[in-house]
Amino acid sequence: MGFTLDKVVPWGRSYAEYVSMFDLTEAELGLRILGCGDGPAAFNSVLSQRGGNIVSADPVYVFDADQIRRRIEETYETVMAQMHKNHSDYVWSVIPSVEQLGSLRMSAMETFLADFDAGKLEGRYIPGELPSLPFASGQFDIALSSHFLFLYSAHFSAEFHLQALQEMLRVAREVRVFPLLTLDGYLSPHLPFVTEHLANHGFGVGVKRVPYEFQRGGNEMLVIKPV
Repeated sequence: MGFTLDKVVPWGRSYAEYVSMFDLTEAELGLRILGCGDGPAAFNSVLSQRGGNIVSADPVYVFDADQIRRRIEETYETVMAQMHKNHSDYVWSVIPSVEQLGSLRMSAMETFLADFDAGKLEGRYIPGELPSLPFASGQFDIALSSHFLFLYSAHFSAEFHLQALQEMLRVAREVRVFPLLTLDGYLSPHLPFVTEHLANHGFGVGVKRVPYEFQRGGNEMLVIKPV
């Protein structure tokens, strides 16, 4: 069975969150950036408006804006109910409440939806998914993975994570992954396997603290680049 929209719970993050999650400098924002699994995030839209060079890849991009919007509407209240239920698992400082979170996420997703049709025509939103990306080797300077790898460690094996990271390293000269925690708030059990393998195959692998923490304890990213 192919990819279907009923598997997706769209939840888009803002431009400012991306910059903070991945500790991106002004110079880095001017590089060729790939976002893997960006979904309905605002990062591509805002960075493109600012003159950036970015492509986002996600299987959800096979659908049109109206279909994605309907799926957001179908799942939004369920997500918000889960946020209320698990309120203590998050740090409510920059985002002060669940209601404010909902407004922030909806604003980000509206920004994405308003840009999606034009972005698809411009080749900025490409249907694709790890561990096999539809890009040439070395096409990007930085590849980012937000809230997919490691977060869903219970759903995807250590081998899948390794293959996904190797594929990102094929298309980009540096890879950054955030966060390193699983959905239940623990450090991913796949991290040692992945980092050891990559370190043994010619890559520099490091964990860097970033100026972002919303999931409690989730304030580190993995940085990988050739030695």
